[in-house]
Amino acid sequence: MRHATHDHLVYVSTLNTTGILAVNRPKALNSLNLAMVETITNALDAWRDDDSIHRVVITSTSEKAFCAGGDVRAAREGILAGNSDAVDQYFNEEYEMNAALSAFPKPIVAVIDGIVMGGGLGISMHGSHRVITEHATAAMPEMLIGFIPDVGSTYMLPRMAGPGGTPSLAVAQFITLTGYRMSAADMLYSGLATDFVASSDVMAFIDMVVAESLDEALEHYAGPRPTDSWMKTHRDAIEEVFGEQEFATIIDNLNRCDDHEFVTTVRELIESANPTSLVAATLLTAANATVSSVRHALDNEFVVAATLIRSPNFAEGVRAVLVDKTRDATFSPATVAEVDPAPFHELLSTN
Repeated sequence: MRHATHDHLVYVSTLNTTGILAVNRPKALNSLNLAMVETITNALDAWRDDDSIHRVVITSTSEKAFCAGGDVRAAREGILAGNSDAVDQYFNEEYEMNAALSAFPKPIVAVIDGIVMGGGLGISMHGSHRVITEHATAAMPEMLIGFIPDVGSTYMLPRMAGPGGTPSLAVAQFITLTGYRMSAADMLYSGLATDFVASSDVMAFIDMVVAESLDEALEHYAGPRPTDSWMKTHRDAIEEVFGEQEFATIIDNLNRCDDHEFVTTVRELIESANPTSLVAATLLTAANATVSSVRHALDNEFVVAATLIRSPNFAEGVRAVLVDKTRDATFSPATVAEVDPAPFHELLSTN
């Protein structure tokens, strides 16, 4: 080991030619706060042009979670305290970190052995390799808290393709709008995950990455991939319903869909969602499916995010899901039909 630092929230170390980031906030399921974002960004800045660092591994000290998202509870507290500018700063710095990960010139290997949601996807999906285990699950549950999918997900997801075939706006919209919790098989099928290693082999896999090479570690430890993907089973319905620019059209398609199991599942997933978030997120993902860079997509996400966090729906949604955990949010407008999409059209840029 060349050197290591420990700041309690992220372990930063270099071992041989590998930079290692281990997120370490287990009681909060590794939710990213500003200090964690700054630590990760500073490490990337130090390693970017360091010829002795050939790759970066991002992992977790938690047995339950890789990273459950950004610290939206703290964001809610900031909004309620009237510190919206400070909350904007948090999101801006998080998105700068996402951009830095996307532009990093060396392999980044995220090792996901547990829950990954929201901002956790932001520190994993932009890298070259997303290595998961059978314990991995992924979701974008932002609709339930009055927010939108962000951290570059609305750029990356429409461009990902696994064994499921070509990149698909419909698959991206399904993931971002429903908050469906993807299994390991779903993650591999959609392209969200690139490689599979058994949970029992994770530490040995990382050790071989460090001691030998990424290619050798993948060749040695890659296990049989799970194939029981619910998304694969219902892919035709996903394409039929979700490949749209407007959420109202998605609902029309859902009403006509003959896959009753799929329809029931989708209705259950979106039943407690914020209608404004559903409308905004559909427009955002459709717009960012066409932009030419992650940076442009993050800018679009930021302007929509800054608008939504100032709405009472955000504080209400975070309260119901993460503070009181009652899941009884009351959103306004209460229905999708009452939401005016025009302000979000005006915010988004595709040029």
